[in-house]
Amino acid sequence: MYNNTNIQPRVIKMITWSIIGVVALIVALAFIMPWYNVWSQEMEGKAEFAKAEQNRKIKIEEAKANLEAEKLNAQAEIERAKGAAEAIRIENGSITPTYIQYLWVRQQSDLNNKTVIYVPTETNLPILESTRAITTE
Repeated sequence: MYNNTNIQPRVIKMITWSIIGVVALIVALAFIMPWYNVWSQEMEGKAEFAKAEQNRKIKIEEAKANLEAEKLNAQAEIERAKGAAEAIRIENGSITPTYIQYLWVRQQSDLNNKTVIYVPTETNLPILESTRAITTE
């Protein structure tokens, strides 16, 4: 028969210490895991906060850029109005039909790839309201 007395005390000590080590590891993990979870969530929160702060800064910079663009557009419009006022002053303060016709024709160059048909009238001025469609229901 098989005799259990052949197990050496050194092997028994090693097995015992191994079991104690595994149990100690399990107990340590039971205490460490909650702390790790709290720390991990704190780090995730800090990362989310940093991301939100960065997005806020980006929106602020975009708003500043839009404001600057609007200021520049307003300055351009003021300069255009000054030019128009100077042109009227040069014409002795009166807007003539010829000048209105010139402005209308100049505006038509901004239409980009659209077909414009000029219809002569008895005063040689274009019909400005010809684009309104008449609908019958």
